[in-house]
Amino acid sequence: MKRAILVPPVLAPGALAELKNWLAISTAQDDLTLLALLGSALDTCEAFTRTIPLMVEAEEILSANRAWQCLSSLPVHAITQVDELRPDGSRTPLATGAYAIELEADGTARLRLLSPAVTGRLAVRITAGVAASWEALPDGLRHGIIRLAAHYYRQRDNAEANPSPPAAIAALWSPWRRIRLI
Repeated sequence: MKRAILVPPVLAPGALAELKNWLAISTAQDDLTLLALLGSALDTCEAFTRTIPLMVEAEEILSANRAWQCLSSLPVHAITQVDELRPDGSRTPLATGAYAIELEADGTARLRLLSPAVTGRLAVRITAGVAASWEALPDGLRHGIIRLAAHYYRQRDNAEANPSPPAAIAALWSPWRRIRLI
């Protein structure tokens, strides 16, 4: 399963201002670097919690078969479009009667084909994330993301820096962590 973010979350001005305040930076000189570090901290938060913190529009690629397939993004708010993706790269939108979807209260989503005529792969567009804006993000997630971006900023010249989130940040994110049994 492959996912691409089509519309990333908005980090400026809210998250950027909060990070600059945390680091006591008052100039715009490092804004691009700080935004990149916020993006990395968001990615690390998602990897740790298995939950997308800020709302994004994304696309997942699934195989075209009639079995139920779970989407990897969590929490899914909506499946907005399903296209047949042919080997040559062309796309054809599927009618809503050609597939079935299930959106669960915990944010998981599943999809299966009802039409046997579809071959190749499926491109599934979704809206997913815990919060629609930086300000609406729960405090533990938001504060952990800020602290991790600040940690990355302070460790930027340290070649031996550990990419894992420090224990204090992991503790902030632990209530949001989804455990997966294999």
